[in-house]
Amino acid sequence: MSEQDSLDKAARLSKLTHLLFRNPKGLTARQIAHALGTADRQAYRDLDALELMGVPLTEMSPGRYAVIPGHFLPPVHFTMEEAVALFLAARLLGRYSDDHNPAVMHALAKLASSLPAAIAGHVQATVAELADKPENKDYLAVFAAVTQAWAERRKVRIWHRSGSSDNVHEYLLSPYFVEPSAIGYATHVVGYEELYFHQVYTFKLERIRGAQLTEVAFVLPEGFDPAVLLRSAWGIMYGDELVEVRLRFSPKVARRVAESIWHCSQELQGCEDGGCVLTVRVAHPLEMKPWIRGWGAEVEVLAPESLRAEVAEEMRMAAEMYREA
Repeated sequence: MSEQDSLDKAARLSKLTHLLFRNPKGLTARQIAHALGTADRQAYRDLDALELMGVPLTEMSPGRYAVIPGHFLPPVHFTMEEAVALFLAARLLGRYSDDHNPAVMHALAKLASSLPAAIAGHVQATVAELADKPENKDYLAVFAAVTQAWAERRKVRIWHRSGSSDNVHEYLLSPYFVEPSAIGYATHVVGYEELYFHQVYTFKLERIRGAQLTEVAFVLPEGFDPAVLLRSAWGIMYGDELVEVRLRFSPKVARRVAESIWHCSQELQGCEDGGCVLTVRVAHPLEMKPWIRGWGAEVEVLAPESLRAEVAEEMRMAAEMYREA
């Protein structure tokens, strides 16, 4: 399928979902074809495509198709500034999503329909990029089950593979929150696990081999705030005990460092040579290592000593590898 074909199909299916939402009593294939400017046969193919994407269709009467009530959320209207803000988020989503996810694609296609043509074209290009990514049906099934459990406050049974081995264990989770992470292009679910950990725990969705939605409801603990929980994390690893991390950046990159807020706890101090020292307090400093390594020789870890030693050893090993080459 060409890029233009992908764009046309995504736009057409987006229009079809809008049509079905606005017509809860259902539409015939001929009515759909007339509204979309296609043949009746194409209308049937598009209805089949929606079902394959997990949209629950039903026949309200013979030959009249509709979406099962409750599947769609009410329509939302955006100001221009709000829509452009969502476009920027969509571009980040396109960069950090490494799987083909129809839910993401069609959400973006709907967003494009509310934007001016000049901007909508860029969102549609993002949809085309996502369409070309590899499809992982197992992950999509897990994503659907976990996010539905989160939205409906229902427990979900998961089979999760350890990050350090091939062992798969069964857990029963009350999903409190779903959090994306730029580190590893991953998505995590945070919630109370009651079969093994008996505490709030974090699972990486990409490591979940299977998920089964249960009929058992859960109550979100009073006062639970994911923003507060993750305040101690550099990415996703949170905790009660904080460690102070101090990094000295060279004059070459000091301005770039000062342009961003890297963490809610950060303190930035200038140096006489034009460089700067960044101080943050996080629960798990080791989570910062990929980011630190990304600055290469322009950063030096001052504290804690354990992190300094680990980064120094990794830099030494990298230098040895390049010398051997």
